[in-house]
Amino acid sequence: MLDAVERLERVWARELANVEFLVEDVPQVPRGVTADDGIPFSRLEASRTGQARIIVYRRPVEIRTKDPEEMALLVYDTVVEEVANLLGLEPETVDPEA
Repeated sequence: MLDAVERLERVWARELANVEFLVEDVPQVPRGVTADDGIPFSRLEASRTGQARIIVYRRPVEIRTKDPEEMALLVYDTVVEEVANLLGLEPETVDPEA
């Protein structure tokens, strides 16, 4: 995930200055939710004070990828989507090449 964050910070350094990026093993899902319902790759938490956290879940990403290169691409796309959500932009605006 560090590579993804560093790549985005080159363009969005000021906007991402107060964002904490974390990796957790698995998301906490409500009772009764199954894999058929969809298990998230990530979560965005934003507080009223401007502090935000983007959390990427390691196990769901690992399960859905075949090799390290595919995993890196999925992590990057996931981080781009969460940054776009945080900034109120389209993912294509955050990174036109993604």
